[in-house]
Amino acid sequence: MHVQLQYGHHGLSVDIPSNHVRVIEPRCLPGLAAEAAEFQAAIRHPIASAPLSDLIKPTDKVALVVPDITRPFPAQRVLPWLFAELAHVPRQNFTIHLGNGSHRLESDQEIVALLGADIAADYCIVNHNAHDRSTLELAGYDPEGQPVYYDRDYVQADRRIVLGFIEPHLMAGFSGGYKAIMPGIADIAAILRYHNAARIGHPRSAWGVLDHNPTQEVIRHNGSLLPVDFCINVTLNRRREITRFFCGAVLAAHAQGAAFCQQTAMVACDRRYPIVITTNSGYPLDQSLYQTDKGLSAAAQIVEEGGLIICASECSDGFPTHGNFRQLLFEHATPRDLLDTILSPGFSLFDQWEAQLHAGICLKARVALYSTLPAAEVRQAYLEPIDDLNRFIAAEIDRRGAGRDAPIAVLPEGPQTIPYLST
Repeated sequence: MHVQLQYGHHGLSVDIPSNHVRVIEPRCLPGLAAEAAEFQAAIRHPIASAPLSDLIKPTDKVALVVPDITRPFPAQRVLPWLFAELAHVPRQNFTIHLGNGSHRLESDQEIVALLGADIAADYCIVNHNAHDRSTLELAGYDPEGQPVYYDRDYVQADRRIVLGFIEPHLMAGFSGGYKAIMPGIADIAAILRYHNAARIGHPRSAWGVLDHNPTQEVIRHNGSLLPVDFCINVTLNRRREITRFFCGAVLAAHAQGAAFCQQTAMVACDRRYPIVITTNSGYPLDQSLYQTDKGLSAAAQIVEEGGLIICASECSDGFPTHGNFRQLLFEHATPRDLLDTILSPGFSLFDQWEAQLHAGICLKARVALYSTLPAAEVRQAYLEPIDDLNRFIAAEIDRRGAGRDAPIAVLPEGPQTIPYLST
């Protein structure tokens, strides 16, 4: 079977020499025919809320939070429609907060790519830095009574609007909703507590689970420490076209969006597979190995114990070079050693949550990676480097001795489709 994988900017073709290939991808939803008109209708007739323009006075200072460059939220399209709807508010009254969480800051070029040249030049942009307390202000206290800090302009704003993209999420159940705020614009200490080992390892911190999910519960608690006046969430298809808007009160809009996403982006499977081929959905999601763990986790839901996950992810931004993810992997000889460190009493280091997930996947299955990363570094991350993807797939099928009867699952869009066992 010939399959087109999402990889980097341009995709990647593979040939799979098996007669038993199951391709698992989202329902093919068309993009909205008139995105701007649908946006206008969604914010004028929102979910469990008054129309957006009625909520905001011309004198209000308004904080917007948008996802960072690692997320495919179409800010370049949505923000001009939003500002047109709020034309009664002076431009200087807005701040746009980039929800970087613990990720690196965007470069000037990336801000232009994310927001568009006009908005990047004309509006106040806050490039969130979780490590710089001087730019943050106390917002309130988390469920354990510890302080939570957000960007100062966000805390001091009169009105707050959160924007995001809803997709299944490996820890929070679904992205979107309050997640743009927590961890998007939080301080690093709060992000560390949110990602603690017990919470990340909880069985309900999982794909597609919202109710009684301890990760989502912290997101909602911390995200609502300050009033959020309006939520603008979207779902997208593989062409990055908007398929639906979910706008209004945060929890109500997010719940409707998550239900829609569950119906369209999660697929039941009646078996596990010895080989699962996955991606991280191409650029911008496959810029780093850190982000690639989402595609690996999606595959891990249906791979056999001791099976093989084959992943194609460009990783143009490395592990990345910033943060502690690479260091944690390189300082431990095996995934088991890494997990033992993370689970030891008192251990706390930002990025440990992604390393914890990575190690768990590598203990469950062999993982091989086709990427631009140096082969030696791929091996230090407990993965097998692939230099020729088609040859590697064919060799693995031959090695298992099943020939063209080898059962294989393929997730060409990686975490845009989450398989789950139906039995």
